[in-house]
Amino acid sequence: MRKPRQRLFRIELWLTARLLPLLIAGRDLEGALRLADGTESRRYDGLAADAIAHAVLRVTRRPWLMRDRRCFRQGILGYRFLKMAGYSPQLHFAIDEKSLNEPVIDAHCWVVLDGKPVLNDIMDGMFPIHVHPA
Repeated sequence: MRKPRQRLFRIELWLTARLLPLLIAGRDLEGALRLADGTESRRYDGLAADAIAHAVLRVTRRPWLMRDRRCFRQGILGYRFLKMAGYSPQLHFAIDEKSLNEPVIDAHCWVVLDGKPVLNDIMDGMFPIHVHPA
């Protein structure tokens, strides 16, 4: 990818990561997924999936907001930017069955591309509940 487009990718990813907590505040899961679906633009076509995943992990490594939902933040960003690079990712969601009787349910999400996790992975004890897009 040419350098100006690579710079644009890094800037847009950084800005989206910083604004994401504000953009999804007050939204339900469906609203957050609409945000993840984003635009149909493929302006980052040709960027390698592993480069996108690495950039997402780097930009979210020191969260000041959404600390307790790091995988959700990484999932939305990874899914969105992989789509913008022309890939067809899936965003998987799971819950910890043991937490169902607790005041707060433990949940996890990860991004899969071509049947393999590229951002996070399913954790032991998690029960899959949703795949986006279904």
